[in-house]
Amino acid sequence: MKRLQDIVKEKVLILDGALGTVIQGLGLTEADFRGERFKDIEGQTKGNNDMLNLTRPDVILGIHRRYLQAGADIIETNTFSSQRISQADYHLEGSARDMALAGARLARQATDTFTTEAWPRFVAGSVGPTNKTLSLSADVTDPASRELTYDELWAAYSEQIDGLVEGGVDAILIETIFDSLNAKCAIDAALQVMRERGVELPIMVSISVSDLAGRTLSGQTLDAFLGSISSYPIFSVGLNCSFGAREMRPFLEDLARKASYYISAYPNAGMPNAMGQYDETAESMSPLIREWMEDRLVNIIGGCCGTDETFIHQYFLLSQGMKPHKPQPKPTTLWLSGLELLDINSDVRFVNVGERCNVAGSRKFLRLIKEKNYDEALSIARKQVEDGALVIDVNMDDALLDARKEMVNFLNLIASEPDISRVPVMIDSSKWEVVTAGLKCLQGKCIVNSISLKEGEEVFLSHARDVMRFGSAVVVMCFDEQGQATTYERRIEIAERAYRLLTEKVGMNPLDIIFDPNILSIATGIEEHDSYAVEFIRATKWIRTHLKGAHVSGGVSNLSFSFRGNNYIRESMHAVFLYYAIKAGMDFGIVNPSTRITYSDIPENDLKIIEDAILNRYSGAAEKLTELAEHILAEKEAQKAANNGVSPKASIADEWRTESLHDRLVYALRKGIGDYLQEDLNEALNQFPHAVDIIEGPLMDGMNIVGKLFGDGKMFLPQVVKTARTMKQAVAILQPYIEAERTGAASTAGCVVMATVKGDVHDIGKNIVGVVMGCNNYEVIDLGVMVPADQIVKKAISEHADVVGLSGLITPSLDEMVNTVREMGKAGLRIPVLIGGATTSELHTALKIAPAYEGPVVWQKDASQSAVILAKLMNDKERQPFLDTLYERYAKLRDGYHQEQVKLNSLDEARKNRLNLFQN
Repeated sequence: MKRLQDIVKEKVLILDGALGTVIQGLGLTEADFRGERFKDIEGQTKGNNDMLNLTRPDVILGIHRRYLQAGADIIETNTFSSQRISQADYHLEGSARDMALAGARLARQATDTFTTEAWPRFVAGSVGPTNKTLSLSADVTDPASRELTYDELWAAYSEQIDGLVEGGVDAILIETIFDSLNAKCAIDAALQVMRERGVELPIMVSISVSDLAGRTLSGQTLDAFLGSISSYPIFSVGLNCSFGAREMRPFLEDLARKASYYISAYPNAGMPNAMGQYDETAESMSPLIREWMEDRLVNIIGGCCGTDETFIHQYFLLSQGMKPHKPQPKPTTLWLSGLELLDINSDVRFVNVGERCNVAGSRKFLRLIKEKNYDEALSIARKQVEDGALVIDVNMDDALLDARKEMVNFLNLIASEPDISRVPVMIDSSKWEVVTAGLKCLQGKCIVNSISLKEGEEVFLSHARDVMRFGSAVVVMCFDEQGQATTYERRIEIAERAYRLLTEKVGMNPLDIIFDPNILSIATGIEEHDSYAVEFIRATKWIRTHLKGAHVSGGVSNLSFSFRGNNYIRESMHAVFLYYAIKAGMDFGIVNPSTRITYSDIPENDLKIIEDAILNRYSGAAEKLTELAEHILAEKEAQKAANNGVSPKASIADEWRTESLHDRLVYALRKGIGDYLQEDLNEALNQFPHAVDIIEGPLMDGMNIVGKLFGDGKMFLPQVVKTARTMKQAVAILQPYIEAERTGAASTAGCVVMATVKGDVHDIGKNIVGVVMGCNNYEVIDLGVMVPADQIVKKAISEHADVVGLSGLITPSLDEMVNTVREMGKAGLRIPVLIGGATTSELHTALKIAPAYEGPVVWQKDASQSAVILAKLMNDKERQPFLDTLYERYAKLRDGYHQEQVKLNSLDEARKNRLNLFQN
């Protein structure tokens, strides 16, 4: 007989509807719930539906049969709350496992009656979220507190799932997920129970989003949730509860586009009315469900609150002949997550891990933790994220601290700060009990720092299995039983051995492996140390070439330890080292995100000396670097003496202040320095005719330089984020002057709805375009960042927009732009769409976006073009000639592209395919 895993590929499967809705309609009494077994239990039990598995099994069996008769392929057990945590509210925690076991047996009995060779039926063991959360505090005065621990919840889930498996379920369904940490705990428990019982069952997960922004109650986006579970063997992912089919659709589309799992959905019967009732009927819901099936969004469809067998029968009829959804390919990049997803793709290039929340590396952070000054400690974490850290490292290893307690406390505090917890965390400790305690606090997919072969293979593999248990990525140190690797040969030997053990012995995904080949100090005066940096770079290139999927990281500040106290030399060394290491494939690094020196800032003479030392180009290069450091310190002391003992640090750092106004503004943007913007912009307002000219002049010049440096690999993303923040600050200063200069016409030139598309948080380019449009008397409605397609469509319709502007910085935004214009077309919109952003291009617009929409789609290179383009689009005489020229150019671009894609045969292939004129 076919398994669930086989049939899901062949047809759309029908899940049952709500149990609670049907039970409520039966008019059961308190006595029905209590039965003989629980007649003396204190308090009210009516409403504890799981009790009925033991006291009225006939009722539950009857409901299962109704759904099976209606056409359900899968029925859920009546065990949503059959674990100790939920049953404690009824003083029935001791009976929780009995409820789970009985619920599974009842569902098994019902399906066995209906199952045939031609039509097998299946049982999904329902595992609810409980009424408590691991990620949030129930006490507003104590954000670090939790109502229960991971271990307590794990024990409750294990007991429940063990009962379900013993009772004969075909799959485990972890549903109505509002906290990803609860879900990870349930997955962890399910996998452990299955290992102990020697069975493998599909694990299905279903999320309940809490608002129209598409986040869970604990704050995660759907993308971040997918990141959280990306290392687990998941069968299906889906949505249930919260919404009706209409409201659920955009989130379902999002899952279907991104998830590499089968997709399930079981919406409520619409949204509850003022009386808490559900107004949708099977007939009114059916057209929406039909669209889901026709668009191949789902593999499994059922009903949640307010639905009954009439809904399920309608869905069954609709499913006949419908083709199921085809899951997306598995990710080829590492997914990490906090409240938001961090996809380590080619756009990211380098992940800088903030190093300041480390008691071993920051005396200030250590002092704050010792003093229990957690507010200020959190501000250090927040500052790192603001400065562009994509991950934050947390380390509490100090002899005078309870590292485990402090790690748990601080991670729980971070979880209460959305502006910090939006990024993933690197749990950093040499004590494994501290690492595992930290892993039990984080709902996102984090990084463990670190494991190694130092204590042998047995301990290494045990730690690796723990990493996989919690769905984490891991840093693997190049360290084995013989000690730390310091040569190229030892680095690659250990890395290869560890990679083989992780992938072959424990089945770890190579994408989750981050090697640290040991960044060690150079120019120490010991000759063999001089090759440490260049051999790290060589090892990095070897790892990225030969150990497919694996990443490379390192603690960058170790490199310059010999020069502590000389920040210029240290930061310059780091910039040069990163330039070459990133080129070789290093894609993670523990660094100070607020560093200001970039590769392109270093004077040519200094650059050569530093490069020679890092790359160990000749004997004596390290000594030259030491001489340079000593020279700089001597200059500093001389200037200090000349300044009557005042350190020249500030004057040296601010030499750029003597440059021209244009160059000062460009420099401020390049370096992300906002300290002098007010002063310089006031001066600029006296020199430029209009405030917008400042934006289109020196400010845009600065942004263009930043873009080129980023493209050349001489700046990395967090530094770009700093410049964008400075640009935003500059625009905010100029905004009042721009508004004052706007024309006083009673009517606007037109309405423009602008948004950074879903999945993208970058908005500086969009903001600049908005300012320029506003200066030209257009009404600009800015929807912000991460805006789903349906919200853009709704706003464009409700505001009677004349134009929609779509912006994006990262590559995935390109696909989302295509999706957005398609949704606009489905809604009947034909208004012009402007496309802009760093990854966009006229070629991509011509090839992918424009063909997906019947209205005009215009790519604009930069903000200065927006006013000209809009003027032509809004002018009846100029519009059509402009579009004719545009479409002609798009056609040429498409033709040229397709011609370039025509592959010519090699000479050997051409000879094989030669025309034989004399063939018989």
